[in-house]
Amino acid sequence: MDFQNMTIAQIKAYLQDRGVLSLEEKELLKEDRRRGTIELLNRYNRKQELWELEQQRLRRMLSEEEMLGMQGYEKVAGVDEAGRGPLAGPVIAAAVILKPGTLIKDLKDSKKLSARSRELIFEQIIFNALSYGIGAASRQEIDSLNIHVASMLAMRRALARLSLLPDYVLVDGFPIRDCPFEQKAIKGGDNLSMSIAAASVLAKVSRDRIMLDLHHKYPRYGFDRNRGYGTADHKVSISRYGPCPAHRRSFRWD
Repeated sequence: MDFQNMTIAQIKAYLQDRGVLSLEEKELLKEDRRRGTIELLNRYNRKQELWELEQQRLRRMLSEEEMLGMQGYEKVAGVDEAGRGPLAGPVIAAAVILKPGTLIKDLKDSKKLSARSRELIFEQIIFNALSYGIGAASRQEIDSLNIHVASMLAMRRALARLSLLPDYVLVDGFPIRDCPFEQKAIKGGDNLSMSIAAASVLAKVSRDRIMLDLHHKYPRYGFDRNRGYGTADHKVSISRYGPCPAHRRSFRWD
């Protein structure tokens, strides 16, 4: 490749299309001392360094799954929920069994991702899942049972919707009550386990979509923005209009 006879724009396009450069290509680029070429090469090297760091982070998030795999547990399901704290809407749980060794770029606790990133990663999780299930506990069930028990119910429902029976379950926070599978609860697991983080994103995106539907049904409360959480504007709307059928009666609104 004769980089020195290419324009800077052509080199930039080549780097974008090529993805990963060979050692020979890197050396040839180093020989081109144009400022634009040097900047492109530095940018490429920095991008590769960041990707290597990201791969290291993601591989660390597979440590629990890999240890279980060495013990003979091949199908490990991650479980997490979304919606324990809001004043309105259901609590949603997800269970997901990823293909062994799956690394999903930028995957982490769903609360640390933008809405756009969650949607993109949601699709990657579905593509890389051997099986996934979404479970819910309604507003009525939350009020009847309490939010903790309702969350456990949603998690069991998510597990029941898996098309493959898991050999083992990793769950964020607390053990799942009456779980029919061997399990391990990991505090902060949505940042420590690839499977739990994947479940976190599935649960969050699924719940956000439900809250958007509720917004169209009850537009006064801004569910499209607050997702049912107790923001100042949301509380003002409750004071002004009273609660709607989606609001949890067992929660304090003031």
